[in-house]
This record gives sequence, C-alpha cells and structure tokens, in this order.
Amino acid sequence: MSLINIMAELVLAVQSRTGECPVWHAHEQALYWVDIPDKKLHRYQTQSSKHQQWSAPEMLACMVRGASEQQWIAGTESGMFTLDTSHEDALGFVRLATVQHALDDMRFNDGRCDRQGRFLAGTMLMDMAAAKAVGKVYQIERGGSLRELLSGFVTPNGMAFSPDGRTMYLSDSHASARKVWAYDYDTEQGTPSNPRPFIDMAGFAGRPDGAAMDTDGCYWICGIDAGLVHRYTPKGVLDLSVAVPVVKPTMCAFGGADMRTLFITSGRPADCAADALDGGLFAIHLPSVQGFPEPACSTF
Repeated sequence: MSLINIMAELVLAVQSRTGECPVWHAHEQALYWVDIPDKKLHRYQTQSSKHQQWSAPEMLACMVRGASEQQWIAGTESGMFTLDTSHEDALGFVRLATVQHALDDMRFNDGRCDRQGRFLAGTMLMDMAAAKAVGKVYQIERGGSLRELLSGFVTPNGMAFSPDGRTMYLSDSHASARKVWAYDYDTEQGTPSNPRPFIDMAGFAGRPDGAAMDTDGCYWICGIDAGLVHRYTPKGVLDLSVAVPVVKPTMCAFGGADMRTLFITSGRPADCAADALDGGLFAIHLPSVQGFPEPACSTF
C-alpha cells in the first residue's frame, strides 16, 4: 500500500453540511450532488465553472439519472421522487414511491443503479447514536412499488457494482459495524445473495462511506473521519489512499471528459473553523485510472 504524494484539490468551496452522492452528467459536462440536511441539489459545470443549486421539499440522499437529460430519480425521507432540473429557478419534485419505514425519523441514504439500470437504495435511522439496525435496501420497480432486498443495517452505504455487474458491494458505515460485504448479484433478477466479508474497515483509517468503481474492478471508498479515500483491489487488498484536506470526505465519483477525474464530496462539522475547507467539492486527476459512466434508471 502506498499513500499518494498529492492531495485532492478544492474545486468549489461550497460548505455543504453533508455533501453526498456525486454523479457525473456527461452530456452537460457537469457534476451533480446533494447536501442532505440542507435539502439542496447542486450542479457544477466544469467548462464554465458555473455553480447552481435547487431547493427540495425533503432531504435528498441519493439520486440516479432518469429517462431524460434533465430528469433524476432520488431517494428522500418519505420515498422516491423524480427531480426535474429543466428550470433554473425551481426543482420539479414528483412522487414515484412511498416507503414504509420501520421507525419514525428515517430516510434513504446511499444508492445507485446496477449495470442494468435498476435503482437500489438503502434506508437508515437519522439518530445515529441509537445504533439501531433497522435499515433496509430496496429496489424500485415499474409502477412505483418498492421491493425489499436486504435488511439489518444501521447505515447502509458504499454501494457499487463490479464491471461485469455480477458482484454488488455494500457497507455499513456506522461506527458499530465499519464493514464492507460483497454479494453475488443476479443480473437477470436484480437480486443480491451470498454475502461475504470484503473489507473490515476497523483495520483501516476511517469509516466506509460512499464508493465508486473503476474499470479495473477496484473499489474506491471514502474513509470518513480520516480525510482519506481508499482504493481496494477486487481481492479486498488496500493498494492506494488519497488524502483530502477535510475530516469527512463522504463519497467519490469518476467524471470529466475522459472519466479519469475522481470527484469527492465532503461534510462540514459544526465546530470547524470558519476558513476550513470542510464541506467543499474536491477532485484529483488520475491518468492511469478510469471510471464508469453511471447507468440511467431503466424503470421510469
């Protein structure tokens, strides 16, 4: 394992409270991401350096591309919604599905599409101190129903799919778990099975937050609370760590014209200094590494 000798650089000093779910939009050459507690959707266009944001009526936690260039599907507090970004002054927000949470004060957390375009997302109790394993992973189906796939998580996170789509990775980022599992994934049925340990993050710096996959099948995951992004080989061996000048890097995503830029969102602790970079958007260009474009949701 080696620590890369350069640090991710600040792209935008946006000061998100909990920046999450960066997704690259190739047609727009733009990165989208959310600020969960502030109920914001952000867009940064790399060619013009233009930054804009939309307000939502609920917390946006995860999102994937929809059927059109300006449509997104998002997991929120009460369910899944379509987002329409065609108007710069207002965000379209239409319900697709309602989730029946196990407890009050729950929301969706991490999620993404599989290689076939099915949207999977996990739920969590917002009171992290309670450490209750009531989180589940759902898949949205045509017609707006939610299919329960997995249960028993405190904070499901780090979802990613191998290049061939036949392995699904999923973490529990809560301090009581700090593990990543690999699942066999049935690409015909969209069903994970046979969970097995992939990474025990108790032996590494940080907790396993949001993740990305590169074309070599390596799994990149943010080590939140450690200021690092780690890359693990398909065998679960740590071979690279990238430093980020913040305490809480939250999720990473590949983008850029050549899909060789790793973008990293972050969170801003309430007690950080006024001039701290925490909450900003960061990036590092990796000439020898390339990521995948995220599939659009094929259900809607």
